[in-house]
Amino acid sequence: MSLRIQNDHARFKDIVRGKIKQNLKHYIKKGELIGKQGKDKITIPVPRIDLPQFRFGDKSKGGVGQGEGEPGDPVPGQPQDGQGQPGQAGQDAGEHGLDVDVTMDELADMLGEELELPRIEPKGSKLVTNRIKYTGVNTVGPESLRHFKRTYKQALRRQIAMGNYDPKNPVIVPIRDDRRYRTWKVETKPQANAVIVYMMDVSGSMGEEQKEIVRIESFWLDAWLRRNYDGLESRYIIHDAVAKEVDRDTFFHTRESGGTMISSAYRLCADIIDAEYPVADWNIYPFHFSDGDNWSIDDTRLCISLLRDRLLPAANQFSYGQVESPYGSGQFIKDLGENLGRHEKVVLSEVKDKDGIYQSIKDFLSAGR
Repeated sequence: MSLRIQNDHARFKDIVRGKIKQNLKHYIKKGELIGKQGKDKITIPVPRIDLPQFRFGDKSKGGVGQGEGEPGDPVPGQPQDGQGQPGQAGQDAGEHGLDVDVTMDELADMLGEELELPRIEPKGSKLVTNRIKYTGVNTVGPESLRHFKRTYKQALRRQIAMGNYDPKNPVIVPIRDDRRYRTWKVETKPQANAVIVYMMDVSGSMGEEQKEIVRIESFWLDAWLRRNYDGLESRYIIHDAVAKEVDRDTFFHTRESGGTMISSAYRLCADIIDAEYPVADWNIYPFHFSDGDNWSIDDTRLCISLLRDRLLPAANQFSYGQVESPYGSGQFIKDLGENLGRHEKVVLSEVKDKDGIYQSIKDFLSAGR
């Protein structure tokens, strides 16, 4: 019976997973999904799932599928959808979907399968971390590693075997021979580390809708890269005419105004990488989001110089996402395309609206760098 329940549960999980994959494109553009994120899992509302089942009836006429009526007519005696008068509150319960907890790793795997993303091969040398792994139980060891549950069970067995156990007064007193201790060893594990540096234009031409697009896309980029790396750090830079590093919450909710000098962000990004992330040990992913409006052609030339001389030699890939705005000129992606569009580490993507997030993620991650 237990095995049957486990098989049914596994089958249901497969059905739910298939339903999520089927609607993944719809979920990707939903900002509400990020708000349902827990520490290791994310809650996804799945539409109602109807499992196929047999329904038996008698062979007499007048049953379901026989007699008068047209396809789509309700079965006599069954509740009808939509009963009640417009504008009046109903008293019957409605149909609800199912909230399903999915781990971030599962969600990233679904993203990879749906977008056909290649696994990333980390570059350079790997950092080495030491981890203590408990391997078993022994009769000797330090008191700090005493296994209390195993010690208690051993004492219980001994007292029962000796006839000293009283169920009415179940006092278990371990002696020295009952004590059990955890055994352990140190495992050396190579760890591939990566850092994402997010940069965003927060000048007056970047409105709330544009920032929401950046927020949603960053969530999915994080999910995929964390699946590929043991350690992932995220850094955040905002800029108008001046760039500054901020925390995640400030990055997504800052309201700024003024002009735009993109070079200030690229210079700060390069300084952070030079100071804290050696190229030999870190996989580096700068992402920049803007509406494509820059202060001058001279600053654009400086941006291209900073990319060519400082950022591209250090980065696995530089990704630029241009979010369409009614106030931005959209010129910057054209300038990047003309000067660096053929560079193997440069990926450019235009995001017109939330529906464009799906393709933009694929643009950024399909190279597998």
